[in-house]
Amino acid sequence: MKILKSNSKFLILSIFCSLLFACATENKKNNENTAYLFTYFTGNGAGEEAIRYAISSDGYNFHSLNNNEPIVASDSISRTGGVRDPHILRKENNDGFYMVVTDLLTKNGWSNTAMSLLKSDDLLNWSSSVIDITETFPEFSDVTRVWAPQTIYDAQAKKYMVYFSMLQPGSYDKIYYAYVNDDFTALESTPKQLFFNPNEKASIDGDIIKKDDKFYLFYKTEGDTDKGIKVAISDSLTSGYKAEQGNVDQTDKAVEGSGVFKLNNSQDYILMYDMYTSGKYQFTRSADLKNFEVVDEDISMNFHPRHGTVLPISSEELQRLLKEFPSEDLTEITGAENEAIKSNNIVIKRSEKTVYLPVKYGTDLSNFDPKFDVLPRTEISPNTAQDFSNGAVAYEVTNGENKTSYQVNVEVANNPVVEGYYADPEIIYSEKDSKYYLYPTSDGFDGWSGTYFKTFSSPDLVNWTDEGVILDLEKDVEWTSRNAWAPTMVEKEIDGKFKYFYYFTAAQQVGVATSDNPKGTFKDSGAPLISEKPEGINGGQNIDPDIFVDPKSGKNYLYWGNGFLAVVELNDDMVSIKDGAPKVLTPDETFREGVEVFFRNDTYYFLWSEDDTRSPNYKVRYATAKSPLGPLNIPENNIVIQKDENQDILATGHNSVIKVHDKDEFYLVYHRFTRPKGEAMGGAAGFHREVAIDRLNFTEDGLIEEVKPTLEGIKPVN
Repeated sequence: MKILKSNSKFLILSIFCSLLFACATENKKNNENTAYLFTYFTGNGAGEEAIRYAISSDGYNFHSLNNNEPIVASDSISRTGGVRDPHILRKENNDGFYMVVTDLLTKNGWSNTAMSLLKSDDLLNWSSSVIDITETFPEFSDVTRVWAPQTIYDAQAKKYMVYFSMLQPGSYDKIYYAYVNDDFTALESTPKQLFFNPNEKASIDGDIIKKDDKFYLFYKTEGDTDKGIKVAISDSLTSGYKAEQGNVDQTDKAVEGSGVFKLNNSQDYILMYDMYTSGKYQFTRSADLKNFEVVDEDISMNFHPRHGTVLPISSEELQRLLKEFPSEDLTEITGAENEAIKSNNIVIKRSEKTVYLPVKYGTDLSNFDPKFDVLPRTEISPNTAQDFSNGAVAYEVTNGENKTSYQVNVEVANNPVVEGYYADPEIIYSEKDSKYYLYPTSDGFDGWSGTYFKTFSSPDLVNWTDEGVILDLEKDVEWTSRNAWAPTMVEKEIDGKFKYFYYFTAAQQVGVATSDNPKGTFKDSGAPLISEKPEGINGGQNIDPDIFVDPKSGKNYLYWGNGFLAVVELNDDMVSIKDGAPKVLTPDETFREGVEVFFRNDTYYFLWSEDDTRSPNYKVRYATAKSPLGPLNIPENNIVIQKDENQDILATGHNSVIKVHDKDEFYLVYHRFTRPKGEAMGGAAGFHREVAIDRLNFTEDGLIEEVKPTLEGIKPVN
């Protein structure tokens, strides 16, 4: 009997321990950071200087909460009625949160003297106090700016400190710090200077993060010749910061408001900053907090933030935020992981309860599992492979008490033809290899700053193989290393051997490189082939070459120009220009760039792009001629291709044309904004473009029929 009691006690103890372990595991799971909270404001207009929230499951794709409306009224937490630059921090013991903001309403001017300190137990309800520097500290009674406060825990002092920039008459903005009282309602010490700029220039928007026992202070410098975001490093939180050389921002545009956060379950960090004159945010990634790579192509936001910060949060905190601050168009589905999906082109519309998944050619739609990504603590059903060959399949998404049904379409989409960001596509058919080769601009670089070219091969214009880099300006070209744009290519048989001549734009000049193989690598000639504009041409740029071999005369012509269209005849060596001045053929005022010349049925076709590549209205027009040197005849309706807003296909331009071998069959190869993110990117869509191919048809009298851009693209060509 005693043994039985003992066993019973042991059983009860085992169950109790199991329950404790399960509870501890569940609590740990609930407390793990699985998502992100972005706090930000939106601008200088009415109602924009207020704290807003957005959430993300991966640190890259953010969605606003509360329909992008403020989560707390600015006039309840400030004196001016406006707050900016919100910085949020989790308390060291994980029992609440602190936030600090600039107390400033810019319609009254850019001078201010106060900041607001806020605290919350749950991210939902905030109490606040206003600290006016001029009233609190006589030493700073003359301060005219108190900007961009942030807070951090000082483990050595066991206190929270706030750091911010201040401006006094006759000086420049300097970054100061002060400790906060235990209630987080007031500064308990007089501000001391934290960072001493070695150049004695304005320093604002400080942001500190600790890594490997060192403190990294990111800050913005002001001035005409040395402005941007820099980093200073110290072994101490409150002193000894030494500035590193150069900027850490990856743009030449104006920037401010840097914010650094560590990615969940990763050793990498994100540095983001406000490109405030460009109307966009830039995200960069780094492993060492010194070297940063732009990752804008991976970022999406359905709002336009200004100077904010990101805080990793738990699933439980995320659920709390979703319940308190719902948004009408927030979707619980955040992506899909099946490798057949073209992930850049997924379209999720909560308002319509639809998901569009474009997949690669050859994907079996009858047995396909999207492998959906969802917000933490979200369930989706069904969770196995489904038959999409007959249309949409219904999925039920459960998040807490909310249940939503989505119609999911999986469709083969041959456009874009290659995944990733590429533009200005040139295409040839190689007689040597019996393959098609695509030669695009490598896109996705801020301000068209790419420096290398790649090529792709295909037997059928649908299935493409990445053949790698064929010319790298930084390694292979002596005369420049910037702006690798808009190449053109020709295969020539010379003395019984095939040679390849690759004309490319670099530093707004036209160069030429050669190879014995269509997939390179290519050797540069050593100097630009086109560096001067034609006589009488003052504007525009020497870019966007197009090589054309006249099938009637065998002569070789090189066309180029932005703002003007020029042509020269090349010698038989293909790398030098015949004597004589360039001829200007500019068709009309619609000509912008991207000329393409091809021949069909005794007619020469000249195609060009109109408008700006950053505009959704970028399009292609054409003219015809009886000679490769003109004159050009412009048909009454001469649009070749333009945007289709019903399909969200925008900025269809800068094309080439390919004829199927021995057939009267032509295809238009062009670029478009990345879809669906392009329109939301604004001007940055102009260097986040994708290559597409659609059929090019003609009327009986040789006019080009307007091409309708498609998502499905073309079928494989024999």
